[in-house]
Amino acid sequence: MYLTYTIYALCLLLFLWGISFAGRGKYHTDYLSRDVTMSLRGFVAIGVILHHISQEEVFQSAGEISMFVSAGYQYVAIFFFCSGYGLLKSLDTRPDYLKTFLKKRLPVVIIPYYTSILFYGIYNVIAGNHLEPLQWVTNIIGVTMMNEYAWYPVILTILYIAFYLMFRKESPRTRKFIYMFIIIIALGMIFCVNGHFLWWAGEPNWWMNPFSEVSEKWYMQQKVFWLSGEWWVNSAIAFLLGMIWETHEEKLTAFLQKMYPLKLAIVIVLTYASQILTSYTQAAFGYWSEFAGNGPAIGDKIICYFTQLPHVIFFTVFIMMFTMKIRTVNPVTSFFGRYSLDTYMMNLMPLLIFRPVFLDFPGRVVKNALLGRVLFVICVFAATIILALFYHALNSFIKRTFFEKNAR
Repeated sequence: MYLTYTIYALCLLLFLWGISFAGRGKYHTDYLSRDVTMSLRGFVAIGVILHHISQEEVFQSAGEISMFVSAGYQYVAIFFFCSGYGLLKSLDTRPDYLKTFLKKRLPVVIIPYYTSILFYGIYNVIAGNHLEPLQWVTNIIGVTMMNEYAWYPVILTILYIAFYLMFRKESPRTRKFIYMFIIIIALGMIFCVNGHFLWWAGEPNWWMNPFSEVSEKWYMQQKVFWLSGEWWVNSAIAFLLGMIWETHEEKLTAFLQKMYPLKLAIVIVLTYASQILTSYTQAAFGYWSEFAGNGPAIGDKIICYFTQLPHVIFFTVFIMMFTMKIRTVNPVTSFFGRYSLDTYMMNLMPLLIFRPVFLDFPGRVVKNALLGRVLFVICVFAATIILALFYHALNSFIKRTFFEKNAR
């Protein structure tokens, strides 16, 4: 467990680097400023990378960095919150923001989605991975996933378009929030019915036989189509929370800071209780309960989805309350915050490249399993950063060359 303790210690040191306490009876007025949220995004970007690493079978069997295994949706919730908050903050502070919204905001998420397809398409060619001709077509178009981690820009694009359509017309914000809530829940229901794969395209429980003719078809596999996984939908509710927070920021901040210790304790209890609830329902029912021979298990997914939403909300509120008193900004977290989308989109490739080198046996370079895991973590982080910088530069070039002139 030396690797686990080392990583936990490094995360703690990173948090302590640049830490700032508001002081007794005082609060940070800039807890949602650009610098603070950028650093916060950096923390969760690092958390997402560690989450992906912790899900490797070798790490789970060794019990390494287990704290990160199930925390991915919590980290992504912070991204969604900051996005929802940032959109409304821009709308409230920038005149005519919506006039160029689609031309300026959509390229920010659409360009990375399609350049990611280019990167992973090249990787598949170099790696010699066989893709069917139709699979190449659907992947390049973007209706199936060349990069299974690229779901976030898809959901964000849907939410951006919904935001634009709602706010371009005058109507009470409460009504718009209700509409956004309906859209987010609708996305959740699409997953619950859709499941993790095309369950309806073969005989009942066909996926229980991995050697069946249906199971071997590429389009029947997991993580191929949009909304084929709970991670697509279970944290998107934080986007709406960010919008509500921005609208009522002064009142919410004043309310939460009044009797702050008591309200923080209540939020901590609610966060913990909701964590227990979602853990229980996922153990008792499960998003993946179709592998118990329960067919598509739509009802089980619905139960898990709706019992997970409260935890996303309370966890996000807890993080916001925490930053009111204690915040940290340092060059490392600010760097990862700036390139958070880029590191997320590029993280899968290093995992695929270094998995057979350091984790799979036989074939790994080092025979010592612990050393292999250590080198895997180092190489994944290093390669993710390098790829992210190149990926960011390419996206910036495309955006600057083909979109910014037309958006003026």
